[in-house]
Amino acid sequence: MIIVSDTTPLRYLIEIEEVHILETLFGEVIIPEKVAEELQRPKTPQKVKDWMQARPTWLDVRRANTSLFTPIKRIDDGEREAFALALELHADAVLLDDKDAAAEAARHNILSIPTFTILEQAAARNLIDLPNTVDEMRKTTFRLPPEVDIKAMLERDQERKELKEREQGRLTLGSEEEPHKRDKDIEIER
Repeated sequence: MIIVSDTTPLRYLIEIEEVHILETLFGEVIIPEKVAEELQRPKTPQKVKDWMQARPTWLDVRRANTSLFTPIKRIDDGEREAFALALELHADAVLLDDKDAAAEAARHNILSIPTFTILEQAAARNLIDLPNTVDEMRKTTFRLPPEVDIKAMLERDQERKELKEREQGRLTLGSEEEPHKRDKDIEIER
C-alpha cells in the first residue's frame, strides 16, 4: 500500500503521541519535501520538530514532481506536493484534512483519509483508546470535525467494544461449559 501524507495528520498525531499508529495501519508513509519543511518551521511545536529530526525509518521523504498536478482550488504547497507525489507514485491514498484539498483529491480520483478516520481505524484495531485520544485532540489547535460527527464516531467505537465483549463472553462461557459436560459424561459412564 502506498500512502502519502500532508502535514496536518502527521503534526497532530505527533503532538498527541499517537503517530506510531501510521506505521501499524499503513507500513511506510511517504511525504514530500515541502511537508517535511512545514513540520520543521519555527512556529511548529518543538515536539514535532524533535520527532522530525529523529524521524523513524517508516517515514520516507521524497521530492515531488509538481508539474504532475495543477490544482483548480487554492491549496497550500504541502498539499500540492503531496498530490503530485501521490499521482507520480500511484498512491492508494493521501492523508489530509483540508476540505478544499480533499475536493482536489476527489477530482483526481485520489482517496483522501482525514485524521479522525485514521483515529477510528486505529481504535477498531485496538491501537488507541478513542475517547482518550479525542480528548487529547481537543487540547490541540486541530480543527475538529463537527461535534455530531465526533459523537457518532465515539458511539461506533463503544458499539465495537460492546460487541467484542459479548463475543469474548460467549467464547469464555463456551470454554467453561466444556469441562462440565465432560464431567457429566464421565459420571454417566461410571
